[in-house]
Amino acid sequence: MCTAWSPPSPPVLGLEPDRIRVLAPYVGGGFGSKGEAHSHEVAAALAARTVPGRAVRLAVTRQQMSGMTGYRTATFSHLTAGARADGVLTALEHHVQEQTSKVREFAEQTASPTRMMYAAPARRTSHRLARLDVTVPSWMRAPGEMPGMFAQEMAMEDLAVATGIDPVELRRRNDTAVDPETGLPFNDRRLVDCLDRGAELFGWSPPAPKPGSRLDGDWWVGQGVASATYPMMRSPGNRARVRSLPGGRYAVATGAVDIGTGARTVLAQIAADALGCPVEAVDLEIADTLLPSASVAGGSSGTSSWGSAIVAAAQQFRADHGDHPDPGVETTASAADNPHTETHSLYSFGAVFCEARVHRLTGEVRVPRLLGVYSVGRVVNPVTARSQLLGGLVMGLSAALFEESWRDPRFGHFVTQDLATYHVATHADVRDLRAEWLDEDDRLATPMGSRGIGEIGIVGTSAAVANATYRATGVRVRRIPVTPDHFVA
Repeated sequence: MCTAWSPPSPPVLGLEPDRIRVLAPYVGGGFGSKGEAHSHEVAAALAARTVPGRAVRLAVTRQQMSGMTGYRTATFSHLTAGARADGVLTALEHHVQEQTSKVREFAEQTASPTRMMYAAPARRTSHRLARLDVTVPSWMRAPGEMPGMFAQEMAMEDLAVATGIDPVELRRRNDTAVDPETGLPFNDRRLVDCLDRGAELFGWSPPAPKPGSRLDGDWWVGQGVASATYPMMRSPGNRARVRSLPGGRYAVATGAVDIGTGARTVLAQIAADALGCPVEAVDLEIADTLLPSASVAGGSSGTSSWGSAIVAAAQQFRADHGDHPDPGVETTASAADNPHTETHSLYSFGAVFCEARVHRLTGEVRVPRLLGVYSVGRVVNPVTARSQLLGGLVMGLSAALFEESWRDPRFGHFVTQDLATYHVATHADVRDLRAEWLDEDDRLATPMGSRGIGEIGIVGTSAAVANATYRATGVRVRRIPVTPDHFVA
């Protein structure tokens, strides 16, 4: 058998990598879809080559972002669940259809959570792509897990209603200590703890009321719940450098980038802990390709990947130079591969609780309460962690109630290109919003005991909102956004 050989693709700019330097001192709002090179970045670089010695700045407008920086692809899920009368699952089948571009293939791993979330002796998943004349989709916060868990958690709600079992109890009955996909034990699966703690904080009283049974004035009221999960990911090849400075200070460097998540703060804390010094004694340098290489800020892997490299460099530095080194000595080291990925299935879990109110005349939906409880390993910085989880909850709420893109059927481009036509949640929509986490320390995942928190906050949130509107009205809406027109006759 022989295979065709293709020469490697030439570099876009025709330059060797050592002739290019990338600096990204501060980037905000990096919630996915910007992690790959897009046309505007190439255009800016080409323009810079035509005017040597001068700076070039390219600002992308909000309208241009719709077609130039990626988007979450459309997904259609067909999920079938088989269960006994007591709610214990016997089979799960999840078939997904998605759109991609004819220019380049992109697949959202929508059905991946169905393979590992609940115990069921039989399961089958599939993905099918439709190649269309559209721009290339890309990553969006919790790619795969967000739309996949939306479908699965709505199915769990339907099963709860069909069997008459409280939704929290139903999920408890289908918990598993072993990953159904790999057969490996989970690192520390605490889904039930998240459900129980969330129910306590939220005031969940089983059994859940029947859909459409609670009216408060002109508002139907309902409560919904959904589980959340996200894999623990640590990218290989990360390196970090530690150099001693006068006065007991240290310079710590790695090529990581802070996309608004608080990475600068967290990495300085990790370095200080590993070096045994105050955080004020650490001078952290990141976001420069001249620094030791670091992986992309994505997949909730930043802190895990970069922090592990910093810990490895700090430990090697102390082994080489002791705790009181002379100024000017340095050590560069790489994070070792995690051996526990071969023996355990490493995931984080969570539970989201929602109260929804639907106006009986207008169909308007309001969410006065939204709570997420998570098992994410050790939380290095509670302030930045809570911000990340609250942000994920808001994005899930926004996706559930407001966000919807429309295309021109003639040309395939988005016509909803501004905030007047593409609606997002605002301050008035976010009421009693809370995020909590369990106290834990997962050394199987990282030397810091952390697992990653950037994306799990959005997973399950849209399903919890949709389930709450169903419990409020008895009207099941199986797509997002859940807009008022679905609830008026």
